[in-house]
Amino acid sequence: MTRFAEVHQALREHQEIALIDLREEDPFAQCHPLFAAQLSLARLETDAWTRIPRLDTPVVVMDNGEGLAAVGAERLKALGYTQVSLLEGGLQGWINDGGEVFKDVNVPSKSFGELVEHERHTPSLSAPEVKALIEQKANVVVLDARRFDEYQTMSIPSGISVPGAELVLRAASLAPDPSTHIVVNCAGRTRSIIGTQSLVNAGLPNRITALRNGTIGWTLAGQELVRGAQEKFKPVTETERQQAALRARAVADRAGVKRVSLDQLAVQKRETSRTTYCLDVRTPEEFLAAHLPGFRSAPGGQLVQETDFSAPVRGARIVLFDDDGVRANMSASWLAQMNWDVAVLDGIALSELTEAGPAPLRRPVPAPPQNAISPAELAEMVSMVGQVGLATKQTANSKGSKGLLQPLILDLGTSANYVKGHVPGAAWILRSRIAQDLRALLDTAKTFQQVVLTCETGLVSPYAAQEVARIAGLPVAVLTGGNAAWRQAGLQVAQGETLLASPRIDRYRRPYEGTDAPREAMQAYLDWEFGLVEQLGRDASHGFRVI
Repeated sequence: MTRFAEVHQALREHQEIALIDLREEDPFAQCHPLFAAQLSLARLETDAWTRIPRLDTPVVVMDNGEGLAAVGAERLKALGYTQVSLLEGGLQGWINDGGEVFKDVNVPSKSFGELVEHERHTPSLSAPEVKALIEQKANVVVLDARRFDEYQTMSIPSGISVPGAELVLRAASLAPDPSTHIVVNCAGRTRSIIGTQSLVNAGLPNRITALRNGTIGWTLAGQELVRGAQEKFKPVTETERQQAALRARAVADRAGVKRVSLDQLAVQKRETSRTTYCLDVRTPEEFLAAHLPGFRSAPGGQLVQETDFSAPVRGARIVLFDDDGVRANMSASWLAQMNWDVAVLDGIALSELTEAGPAPLRRPVPAPPQNAISPAELAEMVSMVGQVGLATKQTANSKGSKGLLQPLILDLGTSANYVKGHVPGAAWILRSRIAQDLRALLDTAKTFQQVVLTCETGLVSPYAAQEVARIAGLPVAVLTGGNAAWRQAGLQVAQGETLLASPRIDRYRRPYEGTDAPREAMQAYLDWEFGLVEQLGRDASHGFRVI
């Protein structure tokens, strides 16, 4: 067991530690410590080696009395982690010992953003003021600092998609006239504050302001958003890149960002006492086209927004790469202020970007028992039964088929993917709740002869096979390639919440996402953000500073 005081001391002293909350995202978002990283019990095998790469990292696991921590600790030990302990008393123990707790997700970054505005008085305009500028056709450009898919969902009229790390690189080409007023927005506050302050820190001559409270503020003001916008940033000239690189390097130097060569990085990665995250902050498209071996894609704007996801080991070392001298320096400048040991990789030739496609992920081999079943075989089984999943009649062998058995199909992917499309008749179930929810599902029908597991890509479901076989007492097969392979085979897909065996707690509904969040939830979210600076003061473990 590890007590609150020991975790808090490690955080204050900048020692490496991973405080891992094993709950699903929704309960996690309701209440958790500042630097707790959410990694659900269901995804330990698929994600742990990537997110916590050093096996002797001190890992403290926690829950809120659900019994997840003990199970997770054993799974982590089975994965090779050697310093795993439970947080004494879990979440309630943290609170009882005087630990500060926070709501929502990505709280380290959001609280830091509020601290930046508090310290630097980042300039902003209200939604009605920005709307008036647009309608008056003033010399103004609106730059949306979110991911492109978020921008497409809802955006400010005339807005252009320029994800956060791209702002200093692209702003001069989008506003070449120094008298052009640049307005930066996001959905709420953090990315617009950080984006605006990035341009201010870089010394652009333009007037630069944030859209106060982002699309939430726009909506609360009764103003209409645009759906499906397509405006994206354009390529920059070499002169624009060079000027932006000089600005970004100056900001990084002010923040105390370190420099590292490829040879020096190789030495660092061989160190057994430190964790080093190697992150490529360019766009996902650039990363897929060509990247350095050993690096993962972490577009800079989202990296600053989601540090707890990309680097859950607090106190670890982070090395950033780009090919322009702007995005890595600007992203690193913010990470340094967030008390990360961060460096930019210098002196890389494009010829050294020798890998393409997604970065390979290290995952353990799933434990038996499990049998593979192809989409075609499952479709044949379904047709023989006459109804997928909760069928009630026995199947019989025919057409030379090999022992067809009536299946219970369980989808272990995300609930969002299940709703978008799943194998007809499949029940959605949370792996973290298999013990109770599978038994309840089996009690509804006694005629199942085997279980077939699936998920979106077929990567997660094999790890649950052994547990499902033990609980169900039935043969277990895994759908090869998961739902993606089912669709690729041209087979029928069902949509909606057709059969939920577990509550949809795997995803926290952000008040700022989508277009139908209640106005009360939006306002409550803003009120919560306004209080984060005070909470930071009470927590006292962050080490944040603002240049």
